[in-house]
Amino acid sequence: MPPALVDWLPEEHFVWTVLGAVEQMDLGAFYGAYRANGQGRAAYDPQMLLSLLLYAYATGVSSSRQIERCCEVDVAFKVIAAMRIPDHSTIAEFRRRHQDAIAEVFVQVLALCAEAGLVRVGVIAIDGTKIAANASRDCGRSYVSIVEELLACAEQADRDEDERHGDDRGDEPPAGLRSRDERRHALAEAKARLEDQRREQLASGQAAEFDAGIELDLEELKRRRQGRRSWQREASHQLDARRERRADPIPRGRRERLEDAKRRLEQELAVDTAANQAYETFHVSGRDTLGRRMGKHPKPHTPPVLPEGTVNLTDPDSRLIHDKRLTKLQGYNAQAAVSCDGQIILTAELSARSPDFGQLAPVFDAALRDLQRAGVDQRPRTVLADTGYWHSEQTDQIVAAGTQVLIPPQSRTRETIRPGWDTGRYAFMRAVLDSPAGSTLYHRRAQSIEPTFGQIKHNRGFRQFRRRGRAAARSEWRLITATHNLLKLHQHWIAPATA
Repeated sequence: MPPALVDWLPEEHFVWTVLGAVEQMDLGAFYGAYRANGQGRAAYDPQMLLSLLLYAYATGVSSSRQIERCCEVDVAFKVIAAMRIPDHSTIAEFRRRHQDAIAEVFVQVLALCAEAGLVRVGVIAIDGTKIAANASRDCGRSYVSIVEELLACAEQADRDEDERHGDDRGDEPPAGLRSRDERRHALAEAKARLEDQRREQLASGQAAEFDAGIELDLEELKRRRQGRRSWQREASHQLDARRERRADPIPRGRRERLEDAKRRLEQELAVDTAANQAYETFHVSGRDTLGRRMGKHPKPHTPPVLPEGTVNLTDPDSRLIHDKRLTKLQGYNAQAAVSCDGQIILTAELSARSPDFGQLAPVFDAALRDLQRAGVDQRPRTVLADTGYWHSEQTDQIVAAGTQVLIPPQSRTRETIRPGWDTGRYAFMRAVLDSPAGSTLYHRRAQSIEPTFGQIKHNRGFRQFRRRGRAAARSEWRLITATHNLLKLHQHWIAPATA
């Protein structure tokens, strides 16, 4: 081998691009998290660990244990780590401790691409892809099941271990719960008991309603004219937005996760009940768009006594979503905006909802925010998206600000036009997309963003998040998309040398 470590790799190797890019970044957010008084064991340099993560994710290595092994046997990893071998727990803790700073590395890489002249935002495409969470879909639990396990844990904590185990191994289900039918019957009985207790408590005034944990924006609810379900959906979105802002970490202990899942289901029922009450109150005492008092009593609706639905105990933020093959997947809907010229990712965000409906304006606004922070003041002229993003209100909002939007009103596979969708903006959009210029322009959508997702998921094997929780998964999504831009920057830097 050559006598100097830097001579082990050719000059056009990707590792030099990673090291050079990290040297130009502002890492104050990383260094600020460490003590400056000299106490404690000396930490690895954050510049080295960040370079290690960027190179690892860019080459398809996301496991902290795999990164540790690569530091032992791979020359490029040895160059980054300077022949040192960080422990996998150190790498995982760095990724957890600095998840917010790692997410912001995306903007710094985007700024480097802008300085190199790679960011051209005349036409951009928005799309989403489904990525599995670090959780099994079989870990979804109902409210009754969660309460039953919490009660069982409390009872078992009061028993002596010897008396509880006896001659058994100690891991068998209790008597009466060892077969599928027995468990189903026990859960049905538990649900009936809980519902009876809940009705008695509410009737006697002994128990208050479940705590919603959020003050609903009633003005936003009143803008919904589609009926009761639209009010409840908007209230659910407000609760989801609050959880996203708080970004609470996932509890480690099982009992803590059970209590967190129980609280989530109770919050969802409380929010649903509050939205229903607000809807009925508005229709009795509110006013319509012409200022007239409505005075109408809507059809009676009784919310469920107990929370419905399920929560995944491993990653409560993830949801059961459908991929393109219509198979259920426990995961997230990863959103991205990509420039059609150069396939540079302009923003990367995460949604816990399966459909893309309602994501057009949030992703576009996130792209404008990240571009501005990266020093790009140019506003996109045209936005391309598929049918799932059709949203009249959000489209009007973007167009009013000066950006054209091209979205098919309905799937091209549908042979007939949806009733009521043959006039107005629907007919205008069809006419634009059927024109030669509009068809050619919209055809660039699939040519730009689909290969981007293919590079990330197929070529680099990123099909599942390593960390749990929406904030952690978002940090990881922005990390992997930052490495996509870094690879584009590398190809640009080495092009003159290889031309």
